Amino acid sequence: MQRSHSRPAGHWDWPIHVSHKHGLRCGDMIFVGGQVDLDSSGRVLHADDLPAQTVAVMRNMAAVLAEFGADLGDVVKLIAFYQNDGSRSEDRFLADIAKHLPAGPGRVITAVPLPVLAYPGMIVEIEAIAMRGADGRRLPRTAAAVDGLPKLPQPLSHGLRCGEMIFVGSQAAIDTTGNVIAPGDIVRQSEVVMNRIGQILSGFGASHDDVVKINTYYTGGGQFADWEGAARVRARYFREPGPAATGIPVPRHALPGVMTRTEVIAMLGADGRSLPRTHVWPDGHWDWPIHLPYKHGIKCGSLIFLGGQVALTPVGAVIKPGDLVEQTKISMENIRRILAGFGASFDDSVKVTAFYVGNASADQLHKNLSIRSGCFTEPGPASTGIPLPFLAYADMMIEIEIIAMLA
Repeated sequence: MQRSHSRPAGHWDWPIHVSHKHGLRCGDMIFVGGQVDLDSSGRVLHADDLPAQTVAVMRNMAAVLAEFGADLGDVVKLIAFYQNDGSRSEDRFLADIAKHLPAGPGRVITAVPLPVLAYPGMIVEIEAIAMRGADGRRLPRTAAAVDGLPKLPQPLSHGLRCGEMIFVGSQAAIDTTGNVIAPGDIVRQSEVVMNRIGQILSGFGASHDDVVKINTYYTGGGQFADWEGAARVRARYFREPGPAATGIPVPRHALPGVMTRTEVIAMLGADGRSLPRTHVWPDGHWDWPIHLPYKHGIKCGSLIFLGGQVALTPVGAVIKPGDLVEQTKISMENIRRILAGFGASFDDSVKVTAFYVGNASADQLHKNLSIRSGCFTEPGPASTGIPLPFLAYADMMIEIEIIAMLA
């Protein structure tokens, strides 16, 4: 399929040269990498001012979309990474984002509170998926109508269908009055979340079996015990072979007592039938220390989803502990092997997201960004890079996920 890329004139830039572009369009799908409030030389603007940076980020996103003949009305999914130590209102932050979006069936959103972002003073980064017909027409969409879920500021919604794509924004164990269900109990909350995802999918005639990608952001401290019980709960909702999966620990969520949030992407035929899919698990590839139904790569239609790739052995031991550069190389090689299993390559990638251990330090980002960027022929895919204090295992330094498209 024909591809086009976006890097608007005068747009913000990274301080180092990379192959990534701000946006990539392939068919009806548009991927916008994490947008931030920097200038063209990589200097942070409106330092530590969340409302001002949010305005700039949404303006930057609109500029990227405009290069494809699209606009914010075509957005179907947002992920908003923002700095929050518990002192900021996530509801207010979501409302600030929502007011930039035109009326219509609601886009889904996942908000991820973090201690810091990649550069000092930068406190919000928002990425997006949009959909617009290759002929320039706006595509019809339907928002989820499910009772018993917390209200979101209009025009955001918990679930959205556009064509064969179904997007479910992050679900948490919060009731309609804003109270946390089973505070501090990640196992019970995981059951609540997965049941809610099932409700939303059911409203579109879909089920957990139609999920192609699942991402979970859970409260943890970088230990196996933090996620093992909840992972077993989520696994019960999928039959093998399951979707691609990424699990990311965060120090806290916006509301005290919330332990986990999960988002999914599902695909379902226009006639309501499940779509055929293929899976890849390369020989000798790394594995989790407990059995889970997920696969490293899944292809459905033209889309390929890879779960977060890391530097582990087939028995779940960390390779090159604490070495960000070497683990980045290993993770990218794992990605290459999975893509090859579908007859694809790095140059079929449309979106790359890297979660790495670091603080608000350009050095940490640039160490892995330059390696990742060097794997792609320019113009490369859209990209997001997110620093975290730790990942799922001690001494694991980076986890990278990819979306690719192959006709």
